[in-house]
Amino acid sequence: MNLTRIPMPERLRAAAERHAGPAAPTKDAATIVVVRDGTDGIEAYLMRRQTSMKFAAGFYVFPGGGVSAGDHDLQIPWSGPGADAWAVRWRCDVGLARALVVAAVRETFEETGVLLAGPDANTVLADTSTPDMEQAREDLEEGRIGFGEFLTSRGLVLRADLLGAWAHWITPEFEPRRYDTRFFVAALPEGQRVGTISREADHATWAPLRQVLADIEAGEATMMPPTIATCRAVAVHEAATVVEAAEGREFETIVPQLIEVDGDLFLETDMGETS
Repeated sequence: MNLTRIPMPERLRAAAERHAGPAAPTKDAATIVVVRDGTDGIEAYLMRRQTSMKFAAGFYVFPGGGVSAGDHDLQIPWSGPGADAWAVRWRCDVGLARALVVAAVRETFEETGVLLAGPDANTVLADTSTPDMEQAREDLEEGRIGFGEFLTSRGLVLRADLLGAWAHWITPEFEPRRYDTRFFVAALPEGQRVGTISREADHATWAPLRQVLADIEAGEATMMPPTIATCRAVAVHEAATVVEAAEGREFETIVPQLIEVDGDLFLETDMGETS
């Protein structure tokens, strides 16, 4: 057991102090750590959530979101490892495993314009910055089209082989909104670049992970414990090999526990995983 004790982020303290009664139910969610190699080492795309958001307001996060009903559509074009393989990796049923992959790819496209899809199993779309694609992002986010319809109409298939399973975290029990989140990793496809900023964010940037961790230590940036832990683990890799590194990675489901030490609140996690 590798217990790590994290000081309670100030923006979570009020929720922890007033929590009483049973824990709220969790919602399945998926996020992708999109990385690229930069002059100062591996970089990840991070977004700062609007302070008006009901969950993780003001925190830096990776692109992602909750699994929707449409993510369970079995007609969504797909290539790469099947849902059965993802079910083993995520230790869940096949239907949920497939939906998690779809949600991760869909949400990342909606929020960043990065699309892990291509015309066939061996290619990936090189340019997602056209006005047509920007409109598609908006239509998907507003629910005017489904992700399967979007891909099919453009002759594209989801590239599940471009993703790696990295970590699994569940929101602490004191939070009023709780998520059961699987963290994927993926390298930014060659030729693609991020598009307009998501409406859920007020700032977004490519950030060298070594600098991110230094900023966290200095109190100059705010992240949830899962984001911090993921940044630390990914920082030792290169973008070109991060999916390969994920294939052999062992990890457990982590649920941070609220503890009190000498009158102060901490989040304690069992970081029983490999980097």
